Parts: sequence; structure tokens; C-alpha cells
Amino acid sequence: MGPVTDLSEWLPRAVGAVDSWMTRFGQFEAHPSMRVSDEALGEAFERLAVRLQDNYPFGHPRYVGQMVKPPHPAAVLGYVTAMLINPNNHALDGGPATAQMEKDVVARLATMLGFTDHLGHLTSSGTIANLEALWIARELHPGKAIAYSTDAHYTHSRMCQVIGVEGVSIPTDGAGRMDLNALEAELGTGRIGTVVATLGTTGLGALDPLHEIVALARAHETRIHVDTAYGGFFALIADDSVDGVASAPYAAIAHADSVVLDPHKHGLQPYGCGAVLFADPSVGRFYLHDSPYTYFSSDELHLGEISLECSRAGAAAAALWLTLEVIPLSDGGLGQVLRANRRGALEWARLLERSDALAPYQAPELDIVAYFPKHQTLSAIDAASTGLFRAAASLPPSQQIHLATYGVQAEAMAARGHHVTADVAQGRILRSTVMKPESAAAIHEIHARLESLAR
Repeated sequence: MGPVTDLSEWLPRAVGAVDSWMTRFGQFEAHPSMRVSDEALGEAFERLAVRLQDNYPFGHPRYVGQMVKPPHPAAVLGYVTAMLINPNNHALDGGPATAQMEKDVVARLATMLGFTDHLGHLTSSGTIANLEALWIARELHPGKAIAYSTDAHYTHSRMCQVIGVEGVSIPTDGAGRMDLNALEAELGTGRIGTVVATLGTTGLGALDPLHEIVALARAHETRIHVDTAYGGFFALIADDSVDGVASAPYAAIAHADSVVLDPHKHGLQPYGCGAVLFADPSVGRFYLHDSPYTYFSSDELHLGEISLECSRAGAAAAALWLTLEVIPLSDGGLGQVLRANRRGALEWARLLERSDALAPYQAPELDIVAYFPKHQTLSAIDAASTGLFRAAASLPPSQQIHLATYGVQAEAMAARGHHVTADVAQGRILRSTVMKPESAAAIHEIHARLESLAR
């Protein structure tokens, strides 16, 4: 099975298009130092091909481990085509075409998330996007702490250290969501300036109750930042339907002050492509700086003027733009990909409920499924989970299943109604991401094989 689009046909077109454009400016000879013989390149390429085999089959339906998957062929084509020119989206004279594409796709993302006015840009990662959002939060509420749930991405505690702000971890409930009573108690102290709500925790795919967090935060004059790096594109199917997701948390994004999402996760993009958006464009004043040799070609906004990063690949904007041209941000476009993921996760959860060998840890809110081999003690669950993880990956290549593990505490197991003897404080269970639509059709095969190994 190959990609949905034959890139062997389209990539030569990319080279041809760029070559044709370049001829308008006149022919020139490459410097001798840049020349490499086909023989030397061929030998080096063979070594590269061999070394790349030391990877996992991220694109295969039976790879349901980490949040990794190949980009859509349209994204590859867009990236490679623009990369041949190598624009830099820091300033308009470094990438005029791709800068306009970036403004276009960011506007589409803002509309998807319910923002009317906005200021935003692409970043090289969700980590950098969150850094920018928290930095702006610090500037607007100096001396105030930033609160996030214990299941939030470690980016937030790390970036609080980077910007010199106190980070406050809020406990989660029995579904991995931010505990509202604990949050209200912290807000009552008056020391919290910003609350980070996560829509799609990277561990379990849990959705913090943003619609309720908004009311609490506003009552205490606190900013709201939404980290939906993983779950953001599920806004396209947030309709409470059978194969959709909860609508209330996503509808509340429109009331947030800032939001981060990662097109290199569910947006079918290559690494790295994150995005940060602010509801109030006036926060651009905090980015104010001068670069006398950069911002001279246009009076329009240069993306580097609203970004902490300097050089950024314009090719990332071209990749996302081309992808959204053929798979739009709509239920009938990218939404159909997400619905397939969601159906796969829900079907797996149903199979786990009926299993005599495996048990679901909690119901999936997005497309992440957590489960564990049935045993009486947490130490036995830990050992069995580790054994199953290794055994599934050690099968013949045509049968291999690649999983991930997830650390849980005994208290978290009890909070979800799992009657397990807590002979150790923490153990590992299994965690799978059904983030490729092709995986949905393989769920029964995956589950049956894992169940057999677990027995």
C-alpha cells in the first residue's frame, strides 16, 4: 500500500515549476564547490536509506504508539516545492509569498476556533507557541502565577521556569480533567494571573472543562490560555454526535485570551508546525523590536514583528496552505479524518469493555485509548503492560503492533473505579493513539492480537 497521492509524479513537477520560475531571472552556473557527483550522492543516499530503516513504521495502521504520523502528500509537495526556494517567513522580503500564505492559514485556524479578531502566526513547535502565550501572560500580569493541571504538558512547568514565573499545578479529577474546586481555591488566593486549560491532554486526550473554567477565571479577573496543541482540530467535529466530541469545551475557546494548536499533529503537517493565536491584537506591542536590515521592503506587518522566533521556514506555511486547499477545515474535509480516528477509538473502548484479558483505564474523549492487562496488583499490571508492549513490537514485521506506555499512580486507578491492590505507588499501563484514519479499520485485528498476547 502506498500514499494516497503518487508523489513520484508530483515531486518532479515541483522541481520543474521552480526551475521554470528561476529562468525568468537569467541563467547562472553553480559554484564548483557546490557540485557533487551522482556517484557520490548515490552512495551517500544508500547509506541514508539504510540508516532510516532504524525507525518505527509511523504510517502503518498498526502503529498506535506515540503521536507521530507521516504528513499528507499534499503537505510534502507544498513543503518541498517551497523549500527549493527556501523562503524565510521572518520578514516579507525573506518570503513574501509564503508570508501571505501564513497569514491566510492562521486566519483559517482562528475562524475554526471561533476567534473573530486575532493576532497570530505559525511556530516551529507547540512548545515555542506555548512559550509565547505564557510570556504575553507574564507581561500582562507581572508577578502573578500561572496555573495548569497536573496532566497538562510538561511544557508549561518548564516554560514557567524559563520566563521566571511561578507555576501552580492543579489536581485532576477521575477523568484526567482539571479539578474545578481545586482551581477555585487557588484563584481565591489572588496569586493566579493566568489559567492554562488543556483541550486534549497528551497523555489521555482529556478535555479540561473550559466552559466552566471561563466563568471561574473571569470572576477572578484572570486570563485564560488554551493549550489545544493535540486536540485543537477536533473543533471541526465538536457536535456531541456519536462519532464527534463534546461541544461545550470547544465552543468556549472563543472566550479565551490565547490558544495554541499543532498542525503537525492532526493537521497532517510535517514537523515542525505549531501555531499561537491571541484574541486581542494589541498584545503585538510586547513584541516590539527593531531590525534595521530586515523590515524595509514593506509597510505591511512582518511576521517577525509578532514572533519571538526569528528565522522560520516559509515552506511550513506553504505545506499547510496547500493541504488546506485540498482538505479544508470543515466537517466534510479534515473533519472526516478526525471522525474516522474517533470511531476507531470508540470501537476499541467497546472491545476493551467486553474483554476478559484487558480493561479500559477510562473512556476516550478524543482518539487516545488507555488500557491495562487485568491483574490484582499494580505491580503485576506494570509488569504485564511492559511485557505486552515488548511482545507486540517483537512479532514478525507483518504482525507487529507498536504501543506506548503511560505512568499512573495507585490513587488515579482508584479514582477510576479500578479495584487494584496498591503494592507500589506507581505503575505503567498501555496507551494508544488512533490518530491515523486507516487505524480504525485495523482495530479489531489489533485488539484480538493484544488480547491473545495478554492471555
